[in-house]
Amino acid sequence: MEPNLPDVVLWSIPAFVLLTVVEMVSYRFRPDEEAAGYDTKDAATSVTMGLGSLVFDLLWKIPIVAAYTAVYELTPLRVPVLWWTVLLMLLAQDFFYYWSHRGHHVIRILWASHVVHHSSRKFNLTTALRQPWTSLTVWPFYVPLIALGVHPAALAFCSAVNLVYQFWVHTERVDKLPRPFEYVLNTPSHHRVHHASQGGYLDRNFGGILIVWDRLFRSFVAETERPVFGLTKNIATNNPLRVATHEYAAIARDVRAARTWRERAGRVFRGPGWQPATTVAVAATVTAAAPAAAPEGTR
Repeated sequence: MEPNLPDVVLWSIPAFVLLTVVEMVSYRFRPDEEAAGYDTKDAATSVTMGLGSLVFDLLWKIPIVAAYTAVYELTPLRVPVLWWTVLLMLLAQDFFYYWSHRGHHVIRILWASHVVHHSSRKFNLTTALRQPWTSLTVWPFYVPLIALGVHPAALAFCSAVNLVYQFWVHTERVDKLPRPFEYVLNTPSHHRVHHASQGGYLDRNFGGILIVWDRLFRSFVAETERPVFGLTKNIATNNPLRVATHEYAAIARDVRAARTWRERAGRVFRGPGWQPATTVAVAATVTAAAPAAAPEGTR
């Protein structure tokens, strides 16, 4: 029997709109010259990406639900949906979200999906809406939960709660919270680090609701200097289709140019900044010959 759980994303939409309006108004009456703030075209692109993700998620839902249902029917385990088991499921989902999020930063073919969320050089509540259209890459990370007897609908509810929580951490208008909150929860300060493009901030703070996973698995960095948002190699477009697909196109170009199957596999499955040994050696020679030249970013 499918558990009867509320659609938390749908019920949260009025709050999303209200908080976004409040943030926009706050920049108008209390401008911050150092803050990324708002740009009309950028915000419109983020909203468009969010609406598009809703449409594509409905499409991806068909094979994902089929796969989860098959695993759920095969496992003899069943987790009842009670108030305290829902809390445990939320904790477990947040744990697996951490590894999914981390995987989408360190495996390039997964990064090609997630890079959409990092492609804005602004950091505001509309950035939270800038979601990928190829979220099909996420589902394998949660198969263990289904195999342990968590109903697919309960997993969907927990994922939605995680998503709704993360909306408010996409802002520069909230400074650091009291230390106990900063130590346990993902906060705007922690998530600003995650969206920054500085070298010391790259690939850090992957937590969804809790930041304790980052502390435990040594991916945590505290916010010290002001973040510079976006990618190390930014894309100069507000075209939603290009925003959604630009890294896939870059992977295709790199695979076509690769000379060996080993390099082709590396271009797809290694990190976003990975280079074959020969390319690294050539780059080192060029850098030694022209030390003033700065390397071009690949993230």
